[in-house]
Amino acid sequence: MKILIASPELYPFVKTGGLADVTGTLPKTLKKLGAEVRVILPKHKGVEELNFPLHYKNFKIACQISQAYVDGEIVESEYDGVAAYLVEKDEYFYRDYLYSTPDGDYLDNAERFIFFSKSILEAIKITGFVPDVLHCNDWETALVPFFLKTLYKDDPHLKDIATLLTLHNLGYQGLFWHHDMHLLNTGWEYFTPDYIEFFGKINFLKAGIVFADILNTVSKQYSEEIQTPEFGHGLDGILRTRKADLYGIINGIDYDEWNPENDRYLPANYSADDMSNKSHCKKALQKTFGLPVNQNIPLLATISRLADQKGFDLIHSSIEDMLTLNGGLQYIVLGTGDRKYHDIFTDVAKEFPKSFAIKIAYDNALAHLIEGGADMFLMPSRYEPCGLNQLYSLRYGTVPIVRGVGGLEDTITDFEVNPELGTGFKFYDYSRTSLLNTIEKALKVYRRKKDWATLMKQCMAADFSWERSAKEYLNLYRKAIEKHASD
Repeated sequence: MKILIASPELYPFVKTGGLADVTGTLPKTLKKLGAEVRVILPKHKGVEELNFPLHYKNFKIACQISQAYVDGEIVESEYDGVAAYLVEKDEYFYRDYLYSTPDGDYLDNAERFIFFSKSILEAIKITGFVPDVLHCNDWETALVPFFLKTLYKDDPHLKDIATLLTLHNLGYQGLFWHHDMHLLNTGWEYFTPDYIEFFGKINFLKAGIVFADILNTVSKQYSEEIQTPEFGHGLDGILRTRKADLYGIINGIDYDEWNPENDRYLPANYSADDMSNKSHCKKALQKTFGLPVNQNIPLLATISRLADQKGFDLIHSSIEDMLTLNGGLQYIVLGTGDRKYHDIFTDVAKEFPKSFAIKIAYDNALAHLIEGGADMFLMPSRYEPCGLNQLYSLRYGTVPIVRGVGGLEDTITDFEVNPELGTGFKFYDYSRTSLLNTIEKALKVYRRKKDWATLMKQCMAADFSWERSAKEYLNLYRKAIEKHASD
């Protein structure tokens, strides 16, 4: 089976969040399972500094955007044995940020990702790699199924390509004003509620939901949640019409990259059989963030986009009480996001310098140290399609405290409810009372060292390797091929 995975970001080339981890690791696992797989992404600023091979083979493309043709080039590369295509167009992609600055989205995002979507199809034609399935990810590539069944429907090179669209986060849909319709070159007949119109705007993600052969989300729980008004972000109706074609697959994680036994970013390695060196990681983490070095004080952490979706309004309302629970704790945050949270939590760190610290950045090495050094990992999300950090935390024996939504519900078993299988602590009500009560429960178990050691071992025994998930994706690809052939 030939598969092309299209994503706006992909690790190790570029990363802002979990999407890059998923789209970077899945191809490697599919290849091990015998699939012929390649990836395509924009050539973002910074790629050339990473020393990946970049092969220019004169793969020139031109994509119609409104009344003009925009030129670009497809550059060949590879990582870990996976062939990659990079769409080079510096005007669109050579920028300090991928989608938006801390002050807001790029004003030309519609044009940028219309070009990227069309360039994916032009790349197939010029490189000669014609996949059986084109696997699209999120709104930035969701126009591809739409274009395949409209502008490119009579193209002999593309007519047999099936599509799968993975919905990583329904909160980001690619909404643009209706005056951008001319950029699509498809005509106003598609600007209706049955197609891509959404409350007077163009909705890129909706276009993919309507036109892709098969859809999936990144957890079974989330695939059900998004069909409800509470979690559907206005798309629950159209998703219910496609219920028969909508599946949920939990993300895996790369245990070669995330493994405390050989993690190069840790000052000392450890395993489930010998966790003694985790204390060295905790000490290094406390020193790195300028917190008092103390093995006895509980150390919580969050690595996240700083946004309402991730529960930072709830954290903000709770943090003063949180820091004094059960005799006190330390709390570390790493991430970037909304400027208001940058400012809020910078002020909190100044007010509580001995118990709270934040670094506003994306820092992969520091993320590994946090997973290795923290005692607990906090994820109080409003909604969470899958979540990866709770899976990394399990691997490092860093006990998750989560709100039971989406993938957090699917992947974490509450220790209080089921001590023999528990892997963390969960709450459901989105309130400071529930959050604080759950942290307090976790802290009480933390003080019982024997129970905590048992819990850590159960966390580290959990298996969320990619092979299981990749096999499920292969089944979805087959379904997409069958669906495409029958339409």
